[in-house]
Formats: sequence, structure tokens, C-alpha cells
Amino acid sequence: MEIKKLQMLGVVFAAMMLAACSSTDVEEGGEVDSGQSLSGFDGSVSGNQGAAQPQEPAEPAVQLESVFYFEFDSSTLTADARDDLDAQIARLKDTVGTIRLEGHADERGTREYNIALGERRAQAVADYMVLNGISRYRIETVSYGEERPVAFGQGESAWSQNRRVELK
Repeated sequence: MEIKKLQMLGVVFAAMMLAACSSTDVEEGGEVDSGQSLSGFDGSVSGNQGAAQPQEPAEPAVQLESVFYFEFDSSTLTADARDDLDAQIARLKDTVGTIRLEGHADERGTREYNIALGERRAQAVADYMVLNGISRYRIETVSYGEERPVAFGQGESAWSQNRRVELK
């Protein structure tokens, strides 16, 4: 009888240890998963996912928001985008803080392809900014692919609005 009690105590103890060792799902940024969608996931993996406190990106000194549009399946800056970007660069040279570039794509193509295309677009804007005097350390790029459209629907008018990089 004593051996059965010890065995039962061992099983209960092992079950408690396994339950105590379980972990919760953690989204990018260190927040506990509350069942929300991962549509904002940018595909990158951080090397310090177990860190206690994630750092928030530094706020820019001046809020400068702008959108730069791209041609279908392209990460090459258009002439209009370069002109708009030149105006933003002139203002950004007089400010400090982080510049966030968010790359987007229209819904055509696979999710993985659109994430990569959004990243190439954001990187093209970042490269142009660096060539024109903005320090690389100030620039943060992220791609949302097709996950955050501004225009819904089928057709070139909706798709062209979603092929963009947003400066924040």
C-alpha cells in the first residue's frame, strides 16, 4: 500500500512539474498571444526573444508621414517617388530619431513573395535615403506584404494604392 502512495505522489509531482514548465505563446515584440492575428508579423526573427522588456522604437522628433508608390512587381523607385523622397530627405536631415519604412504589396502573388517584395521596396527607399545623407542607423525597415491594404477590391485602381512604402 505504501508503494502505491509513493507512485501516485511521484505521478502527481511529475504532472505539476510539466505544467509549471509549460510556456505561453509569445508574439514578435514579447507580448503574450491573446488570440489575435499575426498579420503584422514581418517575417524576421529576433535573437533575444526571451528578453524581459522589449524596447520601443524611438519616436521621431517631427512626425513626417509620406507614401511612395511602386509599379507592379517592382522595387525600383519611380521618378515621382524620388521627387517626393527628396523633399522628405531635406526635412529629415534637420531632425533626429528613428525613421520607419513599411513596405507593402498588392494581393497578387504568394504571401511569402509579397513579404519579400515589400522588404525590397522598403530597402530601396532606405538605400536612396542613405545615398542622400540620412544615416543608416536611423532607418528601420519592415515588410507587411499584402497584409495591410489601404484599398480593398479587385482592379488596378485598388492594387496601385497598395504597392507602396510608408515613411513613419
